[in-house]
Amino acid sequence: MTRMTRPLGARRRLALGGALLGWLTLGLAAGGFAADQPLPDAAQRADWSVVRTLIEDGADVDARQGDGATALHWAAYWDELEVATLLMRSGAEVNAANDLGVTPLWAAAENGSAPMAQRLLDAGADPNVSLLSGETPLMTAARVGAADVARALLEAGAETSMTAGRSQTALMWAVAQRHPTVVGVLLEHGAPVDARTDVWTEVVKTTPEPWNPEYVAELPQGGYTPLLFAARAGDLASAKLLVAAGADVDDQPPYGTSATVVAAHSGHRDVAVYLLEQGADPNAADAGYTALHAAILHKDAGLVRALLDHGADANSPVRTSTPVRRDSVDFYFHPSWTGATPFWLAARFNTPDIMRLLLDHGADPLAVHHPKYWPGSLSVRDERVQVEEGSTTAVMAAAGLGGRNPLISVDRMDRIAESAPVRSTRREPDRDVVERTMLEAVTFAAEQGIDVNVANADGNTALHAAAGTGYDSVVEYLVAQGARTDLENAEGRTPLALAQRGALRGRGDGPHESTVELLRRLGAGE
Repeated sequence: MTRMTRPLGARRRLALGGALLGWLTLGLAAGGFAADQPLPDAAQRADWSVVRTLIEDGADVDARQGDGATALHWAAYWDELEVATLLMRSGAEVNAANDLGVTPLWAAAENGSAPMAQRLLDAGADPNVSLLSGETPLMTAARVGAADVARALLEAGAETSMTAGRSQTALMWAVAQRHPTVVGVLLEHGAPVDARTDVWTEVVKTTPEPWNPEYVAELPQGGYTPLLFAARAGDLASAKLLVAAGADVDDQPPYGTSATVVAAHSGHRDVAVYLLEQGADPNAADAGYTALHAAILHKDAGLVRALLDHGADANSPVRTSTPVRRDSVDFYFHPSWTGATPFWLAARFNTPDIMRLLLDHGADPLAVHHPKYWPGSLSVRDERVQVEEGSTTAVMAAAGLGGRNPLISVDRMDRIAESAPVRSTRREPDRDVVERTMLEAVTFAAEQGIDVNVANADGNTALHAAAGTGYDSVVEYLVAQGARTDLENAEGRTPLALAQRGALRGRGDGPHESTVELLRRLGAGE
């Protein structure tokens, strides 16, 4: 029988590339540099009738291709159990390794083939032989989610404590790939729940503005346990298994992000809520921010409610910024938000539902933030002079004042598109949605008794911001609440002048005609 359809795991390996495909690639390339080896070459082609004939004719069953691959490697690769059995009965070396350390057992694990793995183990395959990278068959089975293969390996003596790059274990791999069934098997066989990856330091940017050395920091990386991987990956089922096995719900790496903070910042409400229910500290802030701040960043009202119900401090300020992604402005805290309270952040992110929750749990709506940052792309001013915006109320924040403008989208891919550095590829947020949520946030903040005419160090009020961005409903509401149309900012510009310019700062795309007309109708003079 000739089988030309490859097993699922083999197809997956082709997609993954790199070292996982390297042993095959080297074998193909070696054909031009080494003498042909009829038996492994036929097995590579999955020409099983030829393979059987060669074995019957006494061919060397351990003949190797240029990279060290044997016919048994290829039989395992193609998941051809009958031929693999024939090769082993004919004396094939079951632990033969190619130049990258790949054994037939590793190929069986990669394919997720329990029958092949068991047959190899029964023939004496060593379950602990690793690739040059340190990856063992057990780690491979954990990565691909092959619980039956993992069980067979463990029963044959596979060690759960062996590590690959940066001291990662099979349990970590199973959790990171969200394979709770494999996690359960590993825990049944004593996999250590407190194992931790290596720790190293890395120089990272903390803002998209790269020029200023204050925005470059050396931060600790790594130090992750299986539970932290579960929090990051959003694997609730594995998190439950790990906690039941003794994992510390308040575990954190050297960087300081607790498991709850990691889950919240990764957008995994269910994992964060579970950890809270297991007694995790809702106010853990060794990284400079709490899970509540991260939930607000994600605009996750459900998680905000859960955190507050479990005792999260509704007035705890952000203490530090967080690193930014290399290729996008994703979920991170800009330095201009350092010192901001949860209520102020919720106002700045235009999330009135979260503002209400915070107020119901004791948040101070009158807390004033004083944004301070190096401008970079945020300002038209001299970039060598640090910006100090001065007093910024929640009303002003809701209207668009106070440091970097946050992204509107909640979905990660939408945020990446919204923050694209090239304008032609950037996905602009829906202005109607932005205006509607801004109006709701401004209204709720103003209803708490905040003075709508407070100006920051630039002399800008909430009305200046709304006029400069052209949100007519916000302009009309603020004027109805007593906002003065005649106040000039530090540049001598009134809200009407900013509407005519079409921007709060810099040069706009043209006047906001409807806003200009509205302000004049409301009594604004030239």
